[in-house]
Amino acid sequence: MGPKLSCLIVLLAAAGGVRAEDPGEGSPVLRIHLPREVTVQDSLVTLGQISVIRGEPALTARAGKIGMGQLSTPGQKAVLDRPTILSRLASNGIAAQSVRLTGAEAVAVRRFHTVIATEEFLEVGQAFLRQHPPAPMISEIIPTVRPKDLVLPGDAPDLQVTPRFLRNGARGHVAVQVVVTAGGKELGTRDLMFRLKYRSHRIVTTGEIAEGTALTPENIRLETVSSDQPDPAGWRPPYGLLAIRKLAEGTEIRADMVTPARPPVLVRQNETVLIHVERPGLTVTAMGTALQEGRTGEYVKVRNADSSRVIVCKVNADGSVEPML
Repeated sequence: MGPKLSCLIVLLAAAGGVRAEDPGEGSPVLRIHLPREVTVQDSLVTLGQISVIRGEPALTARAGKIGMGQLSTPGQKAVLDRPTILSRLASNGIAAQSVRLTGAEAVAVRRFHTVIATEEFLEVGQAFLRQHPPAPMISEIIPTVRPKDLVLPGDAPDLQVTPRFLRNGARGHVAVQVVVTAGGKELGTRDLMFRLKYRSHRIVTTGEIAEGTALTPENIRLETVSSDQPDPAGWRPPYGLLAIRKLAEGTEIRADMVTPARPPVLVRQNETVLIHVERPGLTVTAMGTALQEGRTGEYVKVRNADSSRVIVCKVNADGSVEPML
């Protein structure tokens, strides 16, 4: 055999070796590209739903129908890796050597659905309480329980989320229930609990206040703060109240530190007073001697100057007294 013929045989053998590593024209090849994540409509997952398949049309259609499992629960997640996909193909008569995989090493598959997340439930509850406050002067609405997400089927028409008061919560708390419906059918509920904070007032001395001194805008400062309790109904600035003890500068004033100012004494003991009785069509006056001191609205004993009888009288704002008949 000549050298030229030997070289030709070697070249042909080498070429034949290269073709042996390729499936060749008679061996159909599938090229399957895998994304990292995919969402499917149906509960039954097929290869065609989770990948892009290229190759001979009939084989491509066949491979696309191969089942990859089932997602029975809305929101359920499945992860399909390359070995699992090749195993499913092989069990359906498509050998691994006929498949070329590209893309991700695994596909995360979810079923199409609507998720009402925790934060969405909380926002609905807080907006409802702002529109329908259970108490005045609410400054903060703080969730104390975080509800779970609600996962709904993908075919949830006319989805509605309706909040409502559930029940009276603990002191300073309020409960709201959120009802989720679709197409007139209730799909789920979430119970929410919120702690309420209120805008209230804090009274602080701006300087030292001596015992018996009345509170005024000059010696106290009103501050707005956030509190667990609202101001009492009918709250007013405590102007005119008297300090029952010495208060240092910067002291936060509590109810037990002050007392209402008493009206001035109008009737003094052993002083002469006017006894006044007035009825429709009748006015009677007389003089008497007060046996006690008294302020407006208080009751004192008075000795009538004419009869010397001791009677109980109410002190009027003008300093006269009216017998209690």
